[in-house]
Amino acid sequence: MESSTATRRLGALAQETRLAIFRLLVQQGPAGISAGQIASTLNLAAPTLSFHLKELSHAGLATSRQSGRFVHYAAHYAAMNELIAYLTENCCAGAACRPAVPCCEA
Repeated sequence: MESSTATRRLGALAQETRLAIFRLLVQQGPAGISAGQIASTLNLAAPTLSFHLKELSHAGLATSRQSGRFVHYAAHYAAMNELIAYLTENCCAGAACRPAVPCCEA
């Protein structure tokens, strides 16, 4: 991963509301959750939620899919795992300190 990609992803998560949204998406699994459910769960106004989901999507951390008249959002687990791997690739002075296992499987 390039440092610019890591910076963009970390920047997207460096905001309290976006971090809460992303953590909720991770908890929901690959099926995701509708925008309305996110707004209700986190008590967010639709325009506020839309802005933050756009930022997470542009950073590559969230995906969306249309399901009838609803839009469902999900965490992009591969991108999350890439970011975690980038942050930890030289941990423990290069020695294997833990098995290199992705955090979540998509």
